[in-house]
Amino acid sequence: MAGIDLLTGEAIPLVSESHKSSDFINLLKKLDNKYPEGDVIRIICDNHSAHKSKETKNYLATCPEGRFIFVFTPTHGSWLNMIESFFSKMTKQMLKGIRVKSKEELADRIYLYFEEVNREPVVYHWTYKMDEISQDEAVKAGIKSNAN
Repeated sequence: MAGIDLLTGEAIPLVSESHKSSDFINLLKKLDNKYPEGDVIRIICDNHSAHKSKETKNYLATCPEGRFIFVFTPTHGSWLNMIESFFSKMTKQMLKGIRVKSKEELADRIYLYFEEVNREPVVYHWTYKMDEISQDEAVKAGIKSNAN
């Protein structure tokens, strides 16, 4: 799992063996610790059950209201999520054909890749302003947004 900070271009990884609610919550905690209190953390993600689970909702209920805002991509719309493109590029550049002796070595290599990418992060310049979208516009665009 990972996220991309759209203001700095930094890619923020969390390597885990699964994609369970507890793993997603660990990523949310990592993001929560990274950014100052009071900042809004917007997350674009797919409709994976871990992103909407009871466990995830329970964790979000412990956070200040509005700390996390989720924008869920439409089903089969992974191309709308920049991190999916990042993972595709990582797979082609770094993972394709490699041999590792352990899961630990694989995780180390993945984290090293992120470190290398983050040495010179690339900021994507959106022409769209997230703060300017209304709920009506989001619905018309087929984007579901909610904090839980």
